[in-house]
Amino acid sequence: MSNLIHRDPFDDFFRGFFVRPVEFGNAGAADAPQMRVDVKENPDGYEVHAELPGIQKEDIHVHIDGPVVSISAERKANKELKDGERVLRTERYYGKVSRSFQLGQDIDETKAGAKFTDGVLELSLPKKIEAQATRLVIE
Repeated sequence: MSNLIHRDPFDDFFRGFFVRPVEFGNAGAADAPQMRVDVKENPDGYEVHAELPGIQKEDIHVHIDGPVVSISAERKANKELKDGERVLRTERYYGKVSRSFQLGQDIDETKAGAKFTDGVLELSLPKKIEAQATRLVIE
């Protein structure tokens, strides 16, 4: 007795089509960590949470230019070895990582704040109040 299996030709085509990650660029960049960012908007401004595990507060830089926010950070390698020690395997990434994104409105950089706790950078970015057009009264 033969076992017949009914297969839909489109089933294989669409299987995993929407869930597989697609990588562009060189394969070496796949080893570099990505900065994971959450951005929330409220009526007064934006809140940004960026995951930066293993990075020191002094090695994080935030730059604001109008509506564009840039975050860069560097994880430095600890190359100190004790007598008789040797490195067998290193999987941790050391180097620079950066991320830039544009928000919907200019940021008031004079009132912006940043806090770094437990590997998470929290930015409080108030919206800049836009100057209202005024009409001059002619005397």
